[in-house]
Amino acid sequence: MKWLRQRKALSASKSEGTAVFKVPRHIAIIMDGNGRWAQLRNEPRIQGHHEGAKRVDEIVTECADLGVKFLTLYTFSTENWNRPKSEVNLLMRLLVQNLKMMDKKLVKNGIKLETQGTLERLPEFVRKELNRVMKLTDTPTPKMILSLALSYGGRQEILDAAKKLFSDVQDKKLSLDELTEETFRNYLYHPYFPDPDLLIRTGGDSRVSNFLLWEVAYSEILVRQEFWPEFTASCLIESIDQFNQRERRFGKTSAQVQSESAATEIELV
Repeated sequence: MKWLRQRKALSASKSEGTAVFKVPRHIAIIMDGNGRWAQLRNEPRIQGHHEGAKRVDEIVTECADLGVKFLTLYTFSTENWNRPKSEVNLLMRLLVQNLKMMDKKLVKNGIKLETQGTLERLPEFVRKELNRVMKLTDTPTPKMILSLALSYGGRQEILDAAKKLFSDVQDKKLSLDELTEETFRNYLYHPYFPDPDLLIRTGGDSRVSNFLLWEVAYSEILVRQEFWPEFTASCLIESIDQFNQRERRFGKTSAQVQSESAATEIELV
């Protein structure tokens, strides 16, 4: 019921224009704490991943309903390959199982699935299922785009971008004089994604863990103490409310920011 009251309050603030309500255009989430959640309950780690999968469904749906346009979930990092092989295999099977469960709901809600990372390292049966759901959800006008960061590392993304850029310079498709931040962005995995407005990390640890290193340069970072299986729609709304209390200056002074936003009543970031 708390979640429902929060939703009603947010809807009222938007419709009445009583306060500025900013829905982050792009939210990125580090879904941490599945294993620790399970261990505290004397359950196997995989049980934590099963519970975490339920939160993915809930949070993806809620983000789309709130008006978030881009959602990036840190699903499996390049470092996660170092985990026990048995756990990695279970995670891959669980990913496929969840994709089969969510595919029709994604279509119904107008959510387009995309992926980013060193996908060639994923087992063939995982890549096959990802391609199936991406094709199924492909639409030119999605309500929201969901990106799963799989076998993903921020340093690897930057390294891959640098290699492609160097190749284009060698082939004289690009000169160094043309190289800018925006040019470099074109070589990233998702160049058309805006930078995350809000980065949420569950599980209490204060680090970005090699996630979207280029893209989160000016993201608002919010660390939640809940483990990912505990992160509900209510927690998401609380996080967006905290985001609304932040002043995003991008190098400017508070006076400049307040002057520029003085006439704004309701705004989507």
